Amino acid sequence: MGSDALDALRERALHEAERIAEALIFASTDPVAENLIAGKLPDGAPVGVVMARLARFYADRGVNLVRVDNAWAFRTAADLGFLIRREETEIKKLSRAGLEVLSTIAYHQPVTRAEIEDVRGVATSKGTLDVLMETGWVRMRGRRRTPGRPVTYGTTAAFLDHFGLEDLRDLPGMDELKGAGLLSGRVPSNFHPPIPPANDDLTEEEDPITQMDLEELGLLTPMGEAED
Repeated sequence: MGSDALDALRERALHEAERIAEALIFASTDPVAENLIAGKLPDGAPVGVVMARLARFYADRGVNLVRVDNAWAFRTAADLGFLIRREETEIKKLSRAGLEVLSTIAYHQPVTRAEIEDVRGVATSKGTLDVLMETGWVRMRGRRRTPGRPVTYGTTAAFLDHFGLEDLRDLPGMDELKGAGLLSGRVPSNFHPPIPPANDDLTEEEDPITQMDLEELGLLTPMGEAED
């Protein structure tokens, strides 16, 4: 078989893989994990190549294919967002304290409640953390391997999706924070926002949260059912 014929076969195989990935993402209301897409593609189909080709195809269209952490989703093109009226439940408006806690968690994760309080210099109420978890933007990551085994908090894929971030490294840096008026002129010249981790894997200092932990934290009944 000649090289042209082989190239044509490869192109058809890639096109079919693109169609499968496109269908999976289109049918889902949530971002679809790349490893799930890979598992549905024909054997040997390079998921990275497939997704890159699809993303390029949609780059100049009314909807774009965007990466959200390790998942993919279709989103309205940024310059056309003003045309879309979203008929969805309005997320409870965060208080100033809620925004501060969310920012602290985003930049310092994994972080415990005590560490959040150290950063902010004030106490953090359980209610504020509960509201953030209700939005789906914050989650309990694990338990720190220190006395008392405090819970560690981190952001979620929904947080990245809502704020249009591919991963945590896309969080605003020093210049962006100043430009948005989120840092005052009194900030020391040697201050730099912390660099969050590239992924949400548990660190060596964290243990995963078990069912027993959830029962201890009051999030599950002893029978293993979630509390309302």
